[in-house]
This record gives sequence, structure tokens and C-alpha cells, in this order.
Amino acid sequence: MTAPSSSDAERQRDKDRTRADILEVATREFADKGYTGARVDEIAERTSTTKRMIYYYFGGKEQLYIAVLERAYLAIRALEAEVDVEHLEPEEGIRRLAELTFDHHEAHPDFIRLVSIENIHRAEHIARSEVLAGLANPALDGLTKLLERGRAAGRFRADADPLDVHMVISSFCVFRLANRHTFAAIFGRDMLDPGRRDHHRRMLGDMLINYLTS
Repeated sequence: MTAPSSSDAERQRDKDRTRADILEVATREFADKGYTGARVDEIAERTSTTKRMIYYYFGGKEQLYIAVLERAYLAIRALEAEVDVEHLEPEEGIRRLAELTFDHHEAHPDFIRLVSIENIHRAEHIARSEVLAGLANPALDGLTKLLERGRAAGRFRADADPLDVHMVISSFCVFRLANRHTFAAIFGRDMLDPGRRDHHRRMLGDMLINYLTS
């Protein structure tokens, strides 16, 4: 079998870079303006490509939006997979996964906006993605192993459900970003105040461990 030439490899790298550039710009466009308000023309203007080329790579606006969602969800799943749950004590592993989600969501506000937007559309686009349909198990695998080990050691409650724990982690981390401005307007407190960050990060872990060990 003939190895690809250096020129072929370079062309492939160019394609990969172009696709990544389009996805980066499209992420900001969809996060800022929503699926309905985003314009492929504007995405093309802000990249080194054309509208026609975007359609060549992705097929259309909806397919581009789905690719953006896939990229965003795959990033957090990849980070979760890096946590070595096999060699952590159950309590420490739960805290590590919670802190990872806390840090990721705070560093990626576009992800929170995309999730909020997709919920407005009742997840109709996510439902069409075969990639995202396969991410349920990876999201829960680490949690499931930690809960099983904690139960086996008599340290975690018997009825602890991994999806419930995932929901609590996600709820806390998403709320800080998604409701930041309304919360500040009503209560006069910025949930992203750096002075409270460590407190909130630790509080999430404490809530989880207190529940699991009750």
C-alpha cells in the first residue's frame, strides 16, 4: 500500500485546520445568536473560507450546528475520561469529577449557552446526532464505578444513582453560568465572584459527599 505523499498530508492538514477554524467561529456565532439568529454568511466572513466551502464541509446550517454541539459535548466527555477513577478513593473521585465539571463550565461559557439554546429547541438537533446519542454511557461510566466501590466499602448509600449524581453536578455548574446575570440583578451577588469561587467549588463536593454518605 502506497503511503500518502507529503503534499497529500499537507492538504489534509489544511482541511483539518479549515474545519476546526469554522467550528471555532461557528461556536461563538451560535452561542451568541442562537440557532435561528446565527448566519452562515457571517461565519464565512469571520473565517478564511466561503459560505460554499462551509456547505462543502458540513452540508448546511443545521449540520454545522450539530457539529458544533458534538464538538462541545465531546470535549467535556474527553476530560471526564481522563480522570483515573480506578486509583482514587470513592470520595476523592466524586470530588474530582465535580471539580472538573465546575472548572470546565466556568472556562467554557459558550458551552452553557449552547446547551440552553438547544433546550429551547427541545433537543431536536441533538436527537439527530448519532455521535451525541452515544455519549450517555461515557458520561456515567466513571460515576458508576465510583458509586459501586463506595457502596461495596459500606461508605456510600445503597440507593445512590449515577444519573442523579450527574444531574446534581451539572445543575450546580450550569446554574452559576446560565443564571449569573438574573441572580445578580435580584440578589446583588455575582455567582462568578472570584472571591467565592473556591467556596462554591468546595461546597459542590461537600453536598455530594454529604448526600452519598448519609
